[in-house]
Amino acid sequence: MMSEWANDAERALVEELADLLDQSRLDAALTRVAGLHHADLARIISNLSRSDTEKLFVALEAPIAAQVLSELDDALCEDLLEDVGPERLRNLLNALSSDDAADVAALMPPEMASKVLPQLENADIIRGLLAYGDETAGGIMAKELVAVAPDWTVSEAIEEVRRNRKMVEELYVIFVVDTAGSLRGFVSIMRLLLAPSDAPIGEVMNRDVQSVTTDMDQEEVVRIMERYDLISLAVVDEEGRLLGRVTIDDAIDVIRDEAEEDYQRLSGITGDEEPTDTVGRITRGRLPWLLLGMVGAAFAGFVIGYFDETIRQVSMLAAFIPVVMAMAGNAGIQSSAIVVQGLASGDVWSTNILRRLGKEVVVATINGVALGAAIMVVVMVVFAAGADLLALSTDTRPLRLAATAGLSLFIVILLAAATGTTIPLLLDRFGIDPALATGPFITTSNDIIGLVVFFALAATLYLPYI
Repeated sequence: MMSEWANDAERALVEELADLLDQSRLDAALTRVAGLHHADLARIISNLSRSDTEKLFVALEAPIAAQVLSELDDALCEDLLEDVGPERLRNLLNALSSDDAADVAALMPPEMASKVLPQLENADIIRGLLAYGDETAGGIMAKELVAVAPDWTVSEAIEEVRRNRKMVEELYVIFVVDTAGSLRGFVSIMRLLLAPSDAPIGEVMNRDVQSVTTDMDQEEVVRIMERYDLISLAVVDEEGRLLGRVTIDDAIDVIRDEAEEDYQRLSGITGDEEPTDTVGRITRGRLPWLLLGMVGAAFAGFVIGYFDETIRQVSMLAAFIPVVMAMAGNAGIQSSAIVVQGLASGDVWSTNILRRLGKEVVVATINGVALGAAIMVVVMVVFAAGADLLALSTDTRPLRLAATAGLSLFIVILLAAATGTTIPLLLDRFGIDPALATGPFITTSNDIIGLVVFFALAATLYLPYI
């Protein structure tokens, strides 16, 4: 009930702001959104028209506008940056943490970036972050952290936290490094507050510290944080020197983005479509997959055309075409979706293809037998309903047609499950996103396989006996 109220309130606020901005009552609009959390304000702004979004965003104070900018999707953020002047942009980036500032800077036009970046307070840090891949630990880490030496006392460490309170807004742990900057451990804030003030950090720190290197994929970073229940994860270089940290809010963003990307690819979209994208951008993301699906459907049509003579001899066979295609596609999607989900969570590895395939084959066998038997019963009931029982008892055609349909469905489900299991695992083994193997690709390929199997069996088991 609360979420419904929130959605209704947001819709009402969007409509109210649109009316105020249409009337050029900008001050009233700013008063209306004053006090909103920046995440809520970003959500509201995203639902305004593009012109109203620009009017309101430009009028926001730099600290608020900066936080809103960090919450917007890339497409809208990139569009807003095109109309922001260098001075305003400098103030926005200076108000953000280093990781958020680097994310925004990556969306800036190159000529604007060359003007603004040198003027930033933490220009060197942001340039360093921009050098890492967007989807790596280095790309999502923040440089703001508190690090102390093992020989410091607890009181000295607490004083260091106080000195950095403005730079590090969200602090969960402090890291412990040696004189070379190498990571040696960490101390949680709770542990720091409860320890005796004169105790050396080396005695109260936790030496079982998890860390990742800058080139680790962001999905693996999130898996590590989930596995060890971490809210802050150290990022180090190849020599183990502390460079930054990934916090839980960054991990949640990665989880959301990766889930959205995989879901879109399951649906036959490129994986980077945003609600605020332009028509042209959306079309470019969807059209290639639709063309691929059309090519696959054309192949399926070719298979049906190839067996045109078979269908002409027994028109009843045409009734089974949608059944075979639907079961093939569904079975393949089920297997591939589970494998892709397992790969994303780390529960399934690309190295255990045989074990995973064996389990899917057993499941497919059970399902195939059940569905094959069901369609055999349906075929026999249909024949019985339209034929004399005495004549039916001496006619082998119904039984052969039922056997053809049942065996076809069994084989099709078995092959579809095998395809849906192995293709994502093989793609992952070769470093290709396994989500690409689902959706239209699996459905179309299994449609073709299913039709070939069905008509081949019909030509062998049924046609010679009619």
